Amino acid sequence: MLEAGLIASRFVHFVAVLSLFGAALFPLYAIRGDDAGLRPKLRLILLGLIVLALASGAGWFIFTAGAMAGDAALAFDPDTLSMLRSTEFGQLWLARLVLLLVGLVLLAWWPRALWGPSIALVTVLVLLSLAGTGHARATEGALGLIHSTADATHLLAAGTWLGGLWPLGLVIAASLRDTSNTSAIAELLRRFSGVGTIAVATLVASGLVQTWILVGTPTALISSGYGRLLLAKVALFLVMVALATANRFWLTPQLSRNPTSQKYLARLRHHVIGEQALGLGVIGIVSILGTLQPPVAL
Repeated sequence: MLEAGLIASRFVHFVAVLSLFGAALFPLYAIRGDDAGLRPKLRLILLGLIVLALASGAGWFIFTAGAMAGDAALAFDPDTLSMLRSTEFGQLWLARLVLLLVGLVLLAWWPRALWGPSIALVTVLVLLSLAGTGHARATEGALGLIHSTADATHLLAAGTWLGGLWPLGLVIAASLRDTSNTSAIAELLRRFSGVGTIAVATLVASGLVQTWILVGTPTALISSGYGRLLLAKVALFLVMVALATANRFWLTPQLSRNPTSQKYLARLRHHVIGEQALGLGVIGIVSILGTLQPPVAL
C-alpha cells in the first residue's frame, strides 16, 4: 500500500512539475506575434498544474513519512514529521512548496507573468529541486557532483520537451478549427523542433552518465530488474524520438508546402498525442525506478 501510494504520488508529481516547466518555457521561444488564443488557455493549464503539483507533493510527503515510520497510520505522527522535515528530502519538499505557492500567486494575480521570465524562473527552481530527491543524493564526492548535475540536466531537458508538447497540442487543435492560422504552424514547429533537438541530445548525454553511475556494466542492464526497466524506458524514448523526427523532417516540410492542408495537421496532432502518451509511460517507469535499488551500490 505504502509503496504503491509512493509510486503513484511520485508519478503525478513528476508529470505536473515537468509539464509546468515546459509549458511555462514554451511561450518564450515558440510564440511570435499572434498567440492564436493560447494565452488564457495556457494560464489555466499552468494554474491547474500547480494545484496538481501541490496535491501530489503532499501525497509524496505523506507516503514517504509512512514509509519511514513503517506504518501508514504513523505518517502524521509529530515525531515522524519532525524527523522527515530535518532530512534533505523534507527541506527540499518545503522549498518546493514555497516556490509552487509563489508561482500560484504570480499566475493568479499577475497574468502578464505568463509571457515573461518570472514564472519560467520559478518553474526552473521547482524542477531542479527534484534533482535532490533521487539516487543522486546518495552519491558522494566528485562523482556525486557529476551525478547531481546529470540528474538536473536530464530533468530540465525532459521538462522542455514533454512539457512543451501540451501548448503545442493546443495550438495545433486551434489551427484545425481555424485554417487561417495553419501557415504559422510550420514556423512554430520548426522553433519547437530546434529546441527539442537540443533537449533530446541533452537527454541522451545525461542519461548515459546516469546509466554509467547507477548500472555500471551492460550486463547489469539485462541481469537486474532495475536495468530491464531502464531498457524499457529507453525503448519508449526511442519511439518518441522517431515521432519527433517524423514531425521535423516530414510533416513540417509538408505543412510549409501545403499551409491549408488539414491532413498533415491531423497527422501532426496524432504524433503529438503519441509523444505525450509515451512520455507518460517514461515518467511512470522513472517513478518506479526511484523506489528500486540500482545495480551499483551507492
